[in-house]
Amino acid sequence: MNTFKNHRLLLFYKGDISALTLFAQQENGSVCFPEPLPALSEVLETQESEIDEIVLHPVLLLKEINQILNLDNDLLKIEPTFCEQVNTSNGLIILYLARFTLLDPPYKLLESRHLKLKTLTELRRQSPVELELLRRAYVKVMEG
Repeated sequence: MNTFKNHRLLLFYKGDISALTLFAQQENGSVCFPEPLPALSEVLETQESEIDEIVLHPVLLLKEINQILNLDNDLLKIEPTFCEQVNTSNGLIILYLARFTLLDPPYKLLESRHLKLKTLTELRRQSPVELELLRRAYVKVMEG
């Protein structure tokens, strides 16, 4: 079973004191993990469509991404109030937000996996769909 066929994660770090917020970016430029969204994807408004199939619990996605990126199981946690739907030519993709639980940004750890941590302004050239997802994630992170 392909856990991420209809699911993706945004990975981020937020400093508890400084509120510095950084998003992980793959070598291919995408901020969606473990793979980019299909071309012509569109972010849906909240509750715009109903999900017809059983949705995986996000903790299963964390386990899988930890294996893919070779991360310790306690480095990421799901942000429970963030869940976005993206319409694609292959059906809906559910996107969740996962936060690094470290005190300091894990720059070196992610660099060793060919990933980068970037601010929202550094990511302003992302695709319109990824920019909208980042915007929504940033709003949720700042509100929480």
